[in-house]
Amino acid sequence: MEPSNAKFKTRFAPSPTGCLHVGGARTALFNFLLARRRGGTFLLRIEDTDVDRHQEDAVEKIVEDLRWLGIEWDEGVGKGGPNGPYRQSERLDIYRQHVGKLLEEGKAYYAFETSEELDALRKQAEAQKQTFRYPRPDRLATEADADNARAQARPVVVRFLCPSRDVTIHDDAFGDVTMPAGEMDDFVILKADGYPTYHAANVVDDALMGVTYIMRGQEFLGQTWRHVLLREAWGLPEPGYCHLPLIMDMQGRKLSKRDGDVEVSAFRAAGYLPEVLVNFISLLGWRSGDRERFTLPELVEAFCVEGIGKANAKFDRDKLLAFNTDALAAAGEDRLLAGFKDFLAVNPQAGIPRGDDALLRRLLKANTGLRTFQDVVNKCAVLFGPDDAFSYDAKAVDKVLRKGEPGATGLAVLADARAVLASCQWTQEALEGAMEGFCRATNLGMGKVAQPIRVAVTGTTISPPIHDTLLFLGKEKALARIDRCLAAHCGKPR
Repeated sequence: MEPSNAKFKTRFAPSPTGCLHVGGARTALFNFLLARRRGGTFLLRIEDTDVDRHQEDAVEKIVEDLRWLGIEWDEGVGKGGPNGPYRQSERLDIYRQHVGKLLEEGKAYYAFETSEELDALRKQAEAQKQTFRYPRPDRLATEADADNARAQARPVVVRFLCPSRDVTIHDDAFGDVTMPAGEMDDFVILKADGYPTYHAANVVDDALMGVTYIMRGQEFLGQTWRHVLLREAWGLPEPGYCHLPLIMDMQGRKLSKRDGDVEVSAFRAAGYLPEVLVNFISLLGWRSGDRERFTLPELVEAFCVEGIGKANAKFDRDKLLAFNTDALAAAGEDRLLAGFKDFLAVNPQAGIPRGDDALLRRLLKANTGLRTFQDVVNKCAVLFGPDDAFSYDAKAVDKVLRKGEPGATGLAVLADARAVLASCQWTQEALEGAMEGFCRATNLGMGKVAQPIRVAVTGTTISPPIHDTLLFLGKEKALARIDRCLAAHCGKPR
């Protein structure tokens, strides 16, 4: 059911344990879209209470990735607002106060088991073919017991005292989901290091920050009963829920952060446009009818909770690449230039000179049909490196340079073409005229002439159109490379 507009607020609350994964980007996008559609507020909070896995530089990377995608937030990290601080590590006193209230009311209690003792209990349950549930003690520990345990260097945690009843959550994607009382146990809400668990901090922050609607991954659905019970115990309002279906690869395996090539930054570095990635991930679990191509403003207008389904989404890389190819073909020159400059900024070792917009525009024009900006690098980086730094592809040498009748091999054509190029003015018009004249004089097709030159100056059979390739190189470099090739494969040049 589409949520009400009244003080409507969504949030994205990533844990900075690595770069932004496409699954997290989808969660952020859907929350952003719904907040914009409903005229509400979108909040960014950093959940950094997992001390062991925390990566401080990941916070900046997540923020950068969201902004690259065009997903802006109204309140939170980097923006401020009335409900800060927006990093959980800076809110520890707030959580401890809330946990203290539950202790005072007998809704939580201290526990002192070591990890070894808990492991032994789990193994005992496994041996009895039972699901492990933490055994609540007959007498709940007091503050004095906790102090004594600390004095003995035992870990002191706080566990929530679960009521003995089923908990039903209504989810707008998965319907009513019930957790039976027999499958629940007294879970930890404050760890021995003084940090709250995800469940406690999440519930407190959502309530105090005014979050009214929660969209997150399906993997959290089975944990939501804990949040419902905590809200009831604290007397906090219950938000609406919509859990998003899993994202799988084309073999049916779940995508995870361990797959580095599904991080947003990886697609940026690979030469995809951010608007294409946004469009693509918007379709992962959201039904948009027959339409598939959207701009971000169009997504704001079209997005609705009712379109979110339960079926796992498939991350089709071929489809993403097709989206990007089409978008690059349709983009104007200024958009292409901006995207290419961004690509080069995150790939400083790409081998393409930066800072010359006119040159970059020429490169883009010479690479029509590109699928990603990496295609420009693959074809053109060799043109800007040292003349003796590239190697010759053995297959290209055999197929293009050595193939042919004696006296009419690619090497022979290259030697004759070199003399024509040496006497040519180095302009587009002059090069085209000289090569066309050479083709007529030798009764050869352009491919039979262009390919030997291409292999000589790049080492491969792949480059921009031959006239553009020569112009990018310049006359001196082009002739030097041809001379190197002739010397390497048939002795001194003629």
